[in-house]
Amino acid sequence: MCPMREPVPESDGRPSGPGAVPAAGLVAEGLACRRGGRLVFCGLSFRLPPGGALVLTGPNGSGKSSLLRLLAGLAFQQAGTLSWNGLAVDDCREAYRRALAYVGHLDAVKPALTAHDNLAFWAALSSGKAVGDRVAAALAAFGLTALAGLPGRYLSAGQRRRLSLARLLLGEARLWLLDEPTVALDAASLSLLEAAIARHRAGGGLVVLATHVPPPLEAPVRLDLDDFAPRGEDAEWWGFQGVDADTA
Repeated sequence: MCPMREPVPESDGRPSGPGAVPAAGLVAEGLACRRGGRLVFCGLSFRLPPGGALVLTGPNGSGKSSLLRLLAGLAFQQAGTLSWNGLAVDDCREAYRRALAYVGHLDAVKPALTAHDNLAFWAALSSGKAVGDRVAAALAAFGLTALAGLPGRYLSAGQRRRLSLARLLLGEARLWLLDEPTVALDAASLSLLEAAIARHRAGGGLVVLATHVPPPLEAPVRLDLDDFAPRGEDAEWWGFQGVDADTA
């Protein structure tokens, strides 16, 4: 079987060691994932406390997006466990879902709605009511105030990406899951994202992001998915186990 391995933190040692499981935060133990009939990774473990950032790297197909989908509850692991604030996610799934916000590859911007109304829609969807002040603050945080009245169809790729990321600021999610959040962002927009992440972490929020170009974050934990690729006997043994995450 694939051995259990954990990422090594940078200088400040944000994740705790194997013998000191944090009382709060996100913990994965021995995760394995199969997609499209292929085992993508196995033996993957990490511990991320409040205020932590986990940066997922690795070549295309190494499982960065697959891991984010597992963490978001959009797919199921073939093996291993996931816990949130000391409880198995399976035992607190509703609370866990309320605690997370996921931004994937697609921007999910409705072309007929203005930038403001796109965010108002997401605010109402997540909280059951539109929150005007929060929408205005989210637009401002990502430099979109001047574009608030512009329909989504007229926004550039970078502007749509910023609008999609602004959704993170509409609710009270403690865990942000971001798939390639820096795509299409220029230097100024990247600085806005970094500032939003820094504020979120300062308040005890957690961030897991997948990227080929890691943004300059303070003391992140870096996890190379290629280190958890099944090889040799591992791949042969797992070939007889379980079902795809796609179909679970």
